[in-house]
Amino acid sequence: MADGFLGYPSTLMLDVVVCALVLVVPLLLYSIYLVKTRQKYVLHRNLQVSLGTVLMITVLLFEIDMRMHGGWRNILARRSEPLTPDALAIVTGILYVHLFFAVTTVILWGMTLFLAWRHFSRPPLPGRHSRLHKRLGWLSSIDIALTSLTGLMFYYFAFVRL
Repeated sequence: MADGFLGYPSTLMLDVVVCALVLVVPLLLYSIYLVKTRQKYVLHRNLQVSLGTVLMITVLLFEIDMRMHGGWRNILARRSEPLTPDALAIVTGILYVHLFFAVTTVILWGMTLFLAWRHFSRPPLPGRHSRLHKRLGWLSSIDIALTSLTGLMFYYFAFVRL
């Protein structure tokens, strides 16, 4: 029986992270829509800060969960059928690509939020920092989308595809 709620031999926090990965990109797109089309700067800021906070807490709890279970390889060992060496190599490769995007997302999104907090007025309005913020925001959004995609690929190949 799976410990997660999605019905696969994963963990509760792995399943929570998978759900977060599915939700984060549409919420980011909505946040971009709010600022670009509706000029709802305060709502955009609040949504971005909330998303960043919730994701950081989720990742922290996920990392604690990984340590408690002895790492992803131990969790994979609970599968009814072990991965073949070739499948394990694919899963490992996907994980490394995912980790690259996950780390760069934290850096880019953190920098985007920090600089916005520092350089935008309160309440936030377009200004001199807008051009850089827009570039960092798009880079962060692309990065989190790739983090989500590769995270979902890892989960699928590691736990769903039996």
